[in-house]
Amino acid sequence: MNSQPDFNPADFEQEPLERAQTIPSEWYHSEEVLDFEKKHLFSEFWQLACHQSQLSEAGDMHTLEVAGNPILIVRDNEHKLRAFYNVCKHRGGPVAVKKGTTSVLQCKYHGWTYRLDGTLRGVPQFNKVDLFDKDDFGLETIDLKTWQGFVFINLSPNKILLKTLLEGMSKRFSPNSLYDYQHYTDERYEIDCNWKVYVDNFLEGYHIPIVHPELAKLLDYSNYTVETHSWYSLQHSPLKEEDNIYGSGKGEAFYYFIFPNIMLNILPGRVQTNIIRPLSKGKTEVLFSYYYRDIGSEEAVDSIRKDIAYSHKIQLEDIEICEEVQKGLRSNAYDKGRFSVDREEGVYHFQSLLKKVFKEKATHH
Repeated sequence: MNSQPDFNPADFEQEPLERAQTIPSEWYHSEEVLDFEKKHLFSEFWQLACHQSQLSEAGDMHTLEVAGNPILIVRDNEHKLRAFYNVCKHRGGPVAVKKGTTSVLQCKYHGWTYRLDGTLRGVPQFNKVDLFDKDDFGLETIDLKTWQGFVFINLSPNKILLKTLLEGMSKRFSPNSLYDYQHYTDERYEIDCNWKVYVDNFLEGYHIPIVHPELAKLLDYSNYTVETHSWYSLQHSPLKEEDNIYGSGKGEAFYYFIFPNIMLNILPGRVQTNIIRPLSKGKTEVLFSYYYRDIGSEEAVDSIRKDIAYSHKIQLEDIEICEEVQKGLRSNAYDKGRFSVDREEGVYHFQSLLKKVFKEKATHH
């Protein structure tokens, strides 16, 4: 990794929302800042991996990447979920290259095999190797926890507890429960902007009337509120009391953001997660995952298709504005801005957490 960014200590100062400035534009287009974020944000905070409905049987596996690290999640023969680095201990080959179901994990490079609990089982053509103990060459484990049916992983030994990170969330959207939702599909988008531009955009409804006219008709914008907590925020809005894509009557929209890069959107009958992954300093991947209680009936599938099409249209609107904002942040005309007290508390909360973590990690390293 590159050297630590040359941060200006003044940029870490925390002012009240009414007087605060946004983070400096350099943080949106610096390679050193991105490397710093991979090390201290994406590797040290909990990352949402998948939903347990995607790993229902022994041998079911799911692969992903976190901060450049290939990860494998598998359900073992005792029905326990386990997470490993998807890296063979021989010469670094991949143990799994796609989702699927298996009874044994086999490296796709030289054929070493591992049991579903990560222990090394088979080592082809290694009889002449001295001082080799298979017990020393099992897959490297990663901490895994579940919450409301969702699977979280963390690469760091020095981490905040998941229950601390998410404290109070389940109670807030009760009596809703996310356990009985089923994974339906994923949609991936690549966007030409820094990952924080996309997060900033998600965290405020200020742009909705301008950028999303259809969404503005769905949400009761006059009652759109923001709640902030230690490590997450909630944007909440009643749906207008008229027939809409999510049914009729008094539904609610819950838009959660979990620091640093997880979005959880709960609307009547469906749950959607957005995982924000930096591909480079100026390119971001957003993984949309859709979950529903009923994914089998003809009526449900028809409703699901309409929901995904509607969401896709909103996403295209967000992509267009985020890519334009990235250009503006790189221009000679911009360094720092200000916040709307009425509409941008969520963005201020996110950027305050960034400053807090950056200051702590930059000081200690």
